[in-house]
Amino acid sequence: MPNTFVAFGELLIRLTATGGKLLESLPDLALHVGGAEANVCVGLARLGHATRMISVVPDNALGLAARDELRRWGVDTAGVAQAPGRMGLYFLTPGAIHRPSDIVYDRAGSAFAAADFAAYDWGAALRGADWLHVSGVTAALGEASFNAALAAVKAANAAGVKVSFDCNYRPKLWAAWGGDAPKLIPQLMAGADLIFGGHRDIELVSGQKFADARAAADHAFLSFPRLQRLVCTRREQVSADHNRLAGLMFTRDATLETRMYEVAGIVDRIGGGDAFAAGVLHGLIDGETDAKALDYGIACGCLKHAQPGDLSLATAADLDGFLSGDGFDVRR
Repeated sequence: MPNTFVAFGELLIRLTATGGKLLESLPDLALHVGGAEANVCVGLARLGHATRMISVVPDNALGLAARDELRRWGVDTAGVAQAPGRMGLYFLTPGAIHRPSDIVYDRAGSAFAAADFAAYDWGAALRGADWLHVSGVTAALGEASFNAALAAVKAANAAGVKVSFDCNYRPKLWAAWGGDAPKLIPQLMAGADLIFGGHRDIELVSGQKFADARAAADHAFLSFPRLQRLVCTRREQVSADHNRLAGLMFTRDATLETRMYEVAGIVDRIGGGDAFAAGVLHGLIDGETDAKALDYGIACGCLKHAQPGDLSLATAADLDGFLSGDGFDVRR
């Protein structure tokens, strides 16, 4: 049986200002479907893995469109329920040169945020799963969403399902309801076998400062006995259109780092972290070494920057081609 990857989180529609214009100028808007956990699901499906999404969307055309976009790319959407309510939205003003990107959230009261997961059968939802993926974005939506994510993680722990958790700290979302991120996020971290997060995330939840990333990782391993890997990217920003990117992985007894890649002429960096996560998970699910999994992660993350929208559509052949340095000739 193939390894099955399950993700829990909200599906979103992103509306992006086009033509380099600011949102205040009421520009034309390009629409894309996304969501942190859904992005990872699609990324892994494109890399050849069986993936399943658990979510709630509104029972209207927008909800159906979001659900069906995941199905289009091979994600099992049987766990995506419909309910009364509205679609979660966010508006992106892409950065350019010296102007950073900016996001405006419009997610309050969405069908997902209002959903009642208190009696949800997580045991049934995770049946046959090998991995569960959740993120701090879901926890940031409100107390009910946090409790649902925590229940999913605990059910996965009890069933022997490995858990990957992406910290994905979003201060605007936490501030909207006065959520205590440093208190709540560690409860999800405690159930994770793999955490996507850097030293700033560890500093946030611990209230401490660390001399370097290795020291922060060591603190995480002491704090969370279940944790086996802490993975993140190291990003240098020359401008909004030109970044440099490397991948880092910390285990209890090793530190791994990829080479630094130039990522110039960025098309769209939103979803780059989710693509990186999908690449790392792809390697681990396939039984590759940690070093190879990290290489797949940075390859997938870099390639995402060349593609519009939230979703990573790179294939396994694309990752291998990137890492082998095949060049930029037209494939004929």
